[in-house]
Amino acid sequence: MNSENLMKLAAQAADDKKAQDIVVLNMQGVSPIADYFVICHANSDRQVQAIAKEIKDKADQQQIYVKRMEGYDEGRWVLIDLGDVVAHVFHRDERSYYNLERLWGDAPIEFIELAAE
Repeated sequence: MNSENLMKLAAQAADDKKAQDIVVLNMQGVSPIADYFVICHANSDRQVQAIAKEIKDKADQQQIYVKRMEGYDEGRWVLIDLGDVVAHVFHRDERSYYNLERLWGDAPIEFIELAAE
């Protein structure tokens, strides 16, 4: 699966679990870390965990190796490393504090269409 399709899979999985304000940053040419960052948030620790688990489960279903998942137990900021795509699932408070969109402000925002349930 190419990085664009992987990014769409992660964003759709987040949307399926009612993630809020899903933003995709195109990191190509900006950072060697990944091709895309998928950033979203939820209003509770449990919802953060549910979103992160859904992204991991959808990747597993497609036989995509999840290199690392950090922060799951705390449910405040979960990072899911899918290789060319890194998903950041924040609790609302942490998202505004860390403000990755501003930190990586030189990365263009990728507009994607998400399927309705």
